[in-house]
Amino acid sequence: MSTDWTLAGLPLREELRGESPYGAPQLDVPVALNVNENPYPPSEHVVAQIAAAVADAARSLNRYPDRDALALRADLAAYLTADGGVELGADQVWAANGSNEIMLQLLQAFGGPGRTTVSFAPTYSMYPEYARDTHTDWVAGRRAEDFGLDLAQVLEVLEKHEPSVVLLASPNNPTGTALSLADIETIADVAPGMVVIDEAYGEFRRAGVPSALSLLPAFPRLVVIRTMSKAFALAGGRLGYLAASPAVVDAVRIVRLPYHLSAITQAAARAALANAAELLAAVDELRAERDRTVAWLRGIGLQAADSDANFVLFGTFADRHAVWQGLLDRGILIRETGPDGWLRVSIGTPDEMTAFRRALEEVRNG
Repeated sequence: MSTDWTLAGLPLREELRGESPYGAPQLDVPVALNVNENPYPPSEHVVAQIAAAVADAARSLNRYPDRDALALRADLAAYLTADGGVELGADQVWAANGSNEIMLQLLQAFGGPGRTTVSFAPTYSMYPEYARDTHTDWVAGRRAEDFGLDLAQVLEVLEKHEPSVVLLASPNNPTGTALSLADIETIADVAPGMVVIDEAYGEFRRAGVPSALSLLPAFPRLVVIRTMSKAFALAGGRLGYLAASPAVVDAVRIVRLPYHLSAITQAAARAALANAAELLAAVDELRAERDRTVAWLRGIGLQAADSDANFVLFGTFADRHAVWQGLLDRGILIRETGPDGWLRVSIGTPDEMTAFRRALEEVRNG
């Protein structure tokens, strides 16, 4: 028997050796603009509504929750129908602990040994980890210079690798780039497996930028993912969901863990949805602040990617870590992510963005 009490002494899967847990730095700073949170907490009115719903659920915590979260899924379907303009039923929606679990469940159902998932970098850094954790081969193509998709390259990658799952974020993280419906249709027409459009930041898209929800009736293998973490300011609630055909929902239900959504989570999410208008009221303000940030960054001679999300990718810097550290030294935490030379700032309150601009100017001026 081994007496080595270190991680190296454990029979860890070989592909996990040397890996570190995913996560952005969690630091106590005056201005945290690094994980794309909504800076506006729920109002006291909404807090009271959520607390009452949770208290009611707590009265039956001796019982298991609704295993399939039917009431919650019906509420989510109603919300998506209003947002996307496509009639959806509860049987077309599935919910889990954040969009992360949704994507993991999709790869559990449609990925696995001998299968491949494809995406196009730079994109969300968790995608290859979902593939790794489900023993799915990972292939990353490249995005174009403007961070959009090079459709010719996309089609070439699909033909070569025949992926069982294509993962595309729209808006893309960390670039903020949204996909056109025409590109999604082209990909869905030729992809041999599932096409997953990750719209975690979908509510922040600019006017006239459509959601892929409108394509669901035409493509039985298309999946659209959303979350309540961002626009709904419910990051601590951990509720993500997908919209797809009922058959896709049935497939995911096969791999879900029993009672994967607690009664508390379901109650809190339903209370938040009942107050959607109030919780989403800050979205327009955040969009406007994002657009002002893009304009300001470009105005001082930096590049800033067009964004349909609640963050902006900007650069470029010869030593981006030095800029990141300089901001941190001034109490501003942003994210060192994306292509070399670029940084990403989440959109905060006007006061937080003023502090960010002041600090960045100080760092650049030495």
